[in-house]
Amino acid sequence: MLQYNMLYIKHIIGERGSMLNFIRGFCMALADSVPGVSGGTVAFLLGFYDKFIMSLDYLMSGTKEERIEAIKFLIRIGIGWVVGMGAAVSVLASIFDDRIYEISSLFLGLIIFAIPMICKEEKDSLKGKYQNIIWAVIGVVLVAAITYFNPVSGKGISVSVEHLNIALVVYIFAVAMVAISAMVLPGISGSTMLLIFGLYVPVITALKEVMHIHLSYFPVIVIFGLGVLTGIIAIIRIIKNCLANYRSQTIYMILGLMIGSLYAIVMGPTTLENTKAAMTLHTFHPVFFIIGIVIVFGLEKIKAIAE
Repeated sequence: MLQYNMLYIKHIIGERGSMLNFIRGFCMALADSVPGVSGGTVAFLLGFYDKFIMSLDYLMSGTKEERIEAIKFLIRIGIGWVVGMGAAVSVLASIFDDRIYEISSLFLGLIIFAIPMICKEEKDSLKGKYQNIIWAVIGVVLVAAITYFNPVSGKGISVSVEHLNIALVVYIFAVAMVAISAMVLPGISGSTMLLIFGLYVPVITALKEVMHIHLSYFPVIVIFGLGVLTGIIAIIRIIKNCLANYRSQTIYMILGLMIGSLYAIVMGPTTLENTKAAMTLHTFHPVFFIIGIVIVFGLEKIKAIAE
């Protein structure tokens, strides 16, 4: 009887862990799909960023046991991410342009209230190491510069199969590498990077078309996916080493990237296909800002359950 009870408890814990990781992946996808916010930021907020990076690293260079555990963890995260991205793409394609100010207000609330929570979580890495604030300044300047010098209006490029050529294939592959590196880093939005390089609308459109079995866009998804995999392999080891050996500097820079992303969010409407003015107090939506705050506290609750 005791053995049965122990097995039942393990089963319940396992089920809870699976659902929790599904929710984590789902939340990451929602953030990754919207310019201005990074899935890495959500992972950081939910307290599994280190485990996420370590699992990706183990997948490439770990022992057999480490790889098995990493695969189990990443599959659960991945399922949630795929479902979340599918839902986001379906919705974003129809409401993003019309509701950009509401969406931007929501993410402003999320980021602004996430920053002090991360400071609290990483106080040992920050307190007494104020000489590393320069890294926060670098993070702010980096994101602000990327946003300010955005050379496109968001219209992007046609990526259906009949428009593909060698130059475009190389371009999509390279941009995918850059975008996934940004998505993994808290504070830099991969979607913002796609906007900057003119591929946000084309990639979102391609994903939606493939979901509706319009396979003329499938080749670009394959090319983009290969670029993503290459980017992950290139960036993960760097991030892991920075967190392990230069944690204080890395956390300060992450905070700087998040602060800089506030400017990216405010300027987000200027990067749409149908360009709109940057968000002002007049177009700011307090209700959605509060919803963003509530989401932060909800993510904290999810993190508490995990612990």
